[in-house]
Amino acid sequence: MKTNRQEQFSVRYQKILAVSEELLLDHYQDMTLDDLAKELDIAKGTLYKHFKSKNELLLELVIQNEKRVLAISHQYQDDFIGYAKAYMLYHLRAPEKIIVLHQIEEQLTTTESGLKELFQQLYDIRQQRILCIKDMTKDYLDQFQSNISIRDYLSYVWSLIYGACLLLNSSYYQRSIGSREKLIELYIHQALTIPSQQELNFS
Repeated sequence: MKTNRQEQFSVRYQKILAVSEELLLDHYQDMTLDDLAKELDIAKGTLYKHFKSKNELLLELVIQNEKRVLAISHQYQDDFIGYAKAYMLYHLRAPEKIIVLHQIEEQLTTTESGLKELFQQLYDIRQQRILCIKDMTKDYLDQFQSNISIRDYLSYVWSLIYGACLLLNSSYYQRSIGSREKLIELYIHQALTIPSQQELNFS
């Protein structure tokens, strides 16, 4: 059972994450711990009681997002179409957040060597999600007699999502987009349209 002090620590931890995400989106990654401490009205040193560095905080935001995606997988683990729609909508209705978190992960992967345990936690969560949806994804592909591998198909879905996020978040393309919802529906339809084995003959 948590003590009152532990409960306060946990509540403050979650608040730091929530406000960090807001500031990241407001400043498009250009957030400092000074900005965060000021927004939270706490001493900067208090942040270090929860996170050893800004990079640790940023990676924790990526992990928290991945946990939300995992929750979607558990919710729809017997309904692939329901899962695909919920999974895609989660990303496509918050394109700026998805882009920022992806860029943060890519940057930390190449520049940060001191967060191996957190990276392993991130990869473990993703592995749980793949295991959760593996069987129903295979069943869905089998319906179309498709020879696409589960890995390639899920990669294809992710590429659609990230490309759509870039477009939906682009100030240039905003002038060309008609209905965002219609466009999102089109991307979901495209993701669920599987070519059959016969259609994949490129020779």
